Amino acid sequence: MKLAGEGPSSVSCFVKKEEEEDFTFEDPCIRKEATSGQQLPRVLRSPLAKSLRNELNMNWDLIEVLSSLIGVERWVCVNIVTLLQEENTVPFMVRYRKDMINHMDADAVRDVQLVYEELCTLAKKTQSVIQTLKKDGNLTAELEQTLRSCRSADELDHVYTPYKKGSKLTKARRAKALGLEDAASALLETPNVLDLNKWVKPGTEGLSTTEEVALGVEHILADMIAKDPDTLTYVKTLCETSHITIQSTVSKSALKEKEQEKTDIDKFSLYFDFTSNIQRIQPHQVDMESLKILTVKVNIPDRVRTDFTTWCINSRWRTKTFAREELRVMIKNAVEDSYKRLILPFLTRSYRSKLTTAAEKESIAMFVRNLRQRLLACPVRGCVIMGVDPGFRHGCKVAILSSTSHILHTDVFYLHSSKHQEADKLRHLLVKYGCTKIVIGNGTACRETESFFSELICRRFFNPLDVSYCITNEAGASIYSVSPEAVKEMPDMDPNLRSAVSIGRRVQDPMAELVKIDPKHIGIGTYQHDVSAGALKAALDGVVQECVSFVGVDINICSETLMSSLPHSRPAVPEKATTKKGKGKSAVVVPTSVNPLDQTCIHPESYHVAQRFLSRVGGSADQIGTAKLSQCMDNTVKNSSVEELASTMDTSPETLKLIIDGLTQPPGFDIRQNFGQADFKRGVVSMSDLQVGAVLTGRVDNTALFGAFVDIGVGRSGLIHKSKITLDKLPPSQRRRSLVLGPGERVEVRVLNVDRQRGRIGLDLIRVLQ
Repeated sequence: MKLAGEGPSSVSCFVKKEEEEDFTFEDPCIRKEATSGQQLPRVLRSPLAKSLRNELNMNWDLIEVLSSLIGVERWVCVNIVTLLQEENTVPFMVRYRKDMINHMDADAVRDVQLVYEELCTLAKKTQSVIQTLKKDGNLTAELEQTLRSCRSADELDHVYTPYKKGSKLTKARRAKALGLEDAASALLETPNVLDLNKWVKPGTEGLSTTEEVALGVEHILADMIAKDPDTLTYVKTLCETSHITIQSTVSKSALKEKEQEKTDIDKFSLYFDFTSNIQRIQPHQVDMESLKILTVKVNIPDRVRTDFTTWCINSRWRTKTFAREELRVMIKNAVEDSYKRLILPFLTRSYRSKLTTAAEKESIAMFVRNLRQRLLACPVRGCVIMGVDPGFRHGCKVAILSSTSHILHTDVFYLHSSKHQEADKLRHLLVKYGCTKIVIGNGTACRETESFFSELICRRFFNPLDVSYCITNEAGASIYSVSPEAVKEMPDMDPNLRSAVSIGRRVQDPMAELVKIDPKHIGIGTYQHDVSAGALKAALDGVVQECVSFVGVDINICSETLMSSLPHSRPAVPEKATTKKGKGKSAVVVPTSVNPLDQTCIHPESYHVAQRFLSRVGGSADQIGTAKLSQCMDNTVKNSSVEELASTMDTSPETLKLIIDGLTQPPGFDIRQNFGQADFKRGVVSMSDLQVGAVLTGRVDNTALFGAFVDIGVGRSGLIHKSKITLDKLPPSQRRRSLVLGPGERVEVRVLNVDRQRGRIGLDLIRVLQ
């Protein structure tokens, strides 16, 4: 019996139809949700929107801000937040609540979830800051409102930093301590009667002359300007329409270390004098400053300062009554000081923070896409497999696995010393267990081990067996082999032999084996050490949960680790229905009876609809997956559309379509059969055989922010630069950012260049092979 966990709950949310989203490679991936002629309720009337605003206690509406930041319509945000609050998982939403989330994919829903959680965290942090300031006696009504208006962590830090314990007393706070706050207010409200001489106190530092009083008033006004939400919004708008650049130069410390021959910095020479529009900077170019080799600065044009100063003096911070020339000069000085000393550093920090955050999110998204492709690789079933962990000095570790992944035999072979003797032992082992598939890990001695097997196969050494082999990524196998999970699963086995078992099982059932390994050790992305460990783990755990939920597991033979990967949400079973153990439920409940629908992707909450539909088409549950039932359903749908049938059955068209899919798929259907399988071969090609212009087929091994690495069977992966992955080369189903290229996909490529000295191969994408 299969089990796939996606915890549901019954909700009443706004529903809307979907249109295909636009695709672009270079522009940010903004999800523009469709609108239709259907008149939808205003979100502001939603009880959820009101309750969230009261709960967060901020001066902005969470749904409105969430919609603006993500580029998703408000009704969709309301639905997703509602579903999240009711403890529904992302896989459940994507499969069973498509109409409520406007058919968004799991990555898009997860983006909304992430930003929603960030906003909730911001609200909690704001409340904590307010309590701290209140306790310290620094909280004013004006400051509290400014804090509650902050919409990002950067804005909150900008306002709160001067008040932190241990912070140096700011110029504005020193001026306020001298009692000049009333003078600053008078400068704006009633400058016609303002006399600075009233605040002069000879012998008191900061008040001894009118010049010192004027300077203190300017500092207070500069602080007010820098923390005013409308002013910050305006200057950000100016920046959005300006040519802001990011510039990098080689650091003095790097040049010094190069002179002392301590560091090789030439590989970064492209960025020694580099300037780019901040809107066009690529994610993989952002995090280089952390290496201490480059110095990076953000350049904001002088036009922003000029326009900002003019707007402040003539509009936002214009005096309410006539002001003398010397007072107008004070306001101008305050505006210029505020921009140079407070606002410009804030804008620079904000841009750098946004670039870093965007690069981190893009890197994590790349991990997620790669991991999903790796987990959903098609299993190699129904055959005995030999897993080989190659090595020189300590030999090649070998494990023979049955068609159900049980360990039949383990051994160590020294293929690179006693070749003839070891070859005979190998042949005896393969014949004994009827093994025709060999899986070689891509670590040390991989090429030599591959050549060894290739030579024997070409000589028909294993006759009558038709033996073939494949190379698989062994990243993480060594780490897993000494983990508590591996010790528990294979307690009496040498860790080196456990690696061979893991390598073989990665091809037999990739998902079942890879879920045992920490995703960041599987070798599925880049810059994993430069991103937030917590954010990366949450994202990768989410995609593991998603894949396991969609594929389902056989609870009779699956591992404990695979079972624990299922989402655990509260179940929602239709009223008067018997609790079942089947696909779509997170809780494992011993069934009182076996229901054929448990073997389908249909959720138990829709079993009663499925039974009525079966009656309508003249079929029964024991016909699931048969051609006869499929014919009956086709005839019914032809006579009445899916929309009409859904209406008569009091369900949504999306749910009915899912029911039809579930009834059409044969028992044991695996969605992974539509994904790529490991490529087995009998011969080897070396890098020296490559010629520029040669057309080859290969399989994507890994993808990075700058392109895709493709295994073309020569021991080195070639790189397809992202500029070569153009829209016209992709099938229509992959013309979306989240589905461009991923590990396991078969592609046809052309060799552009071969650098044998550095072991680099440049490739051009011809097409994706279906």
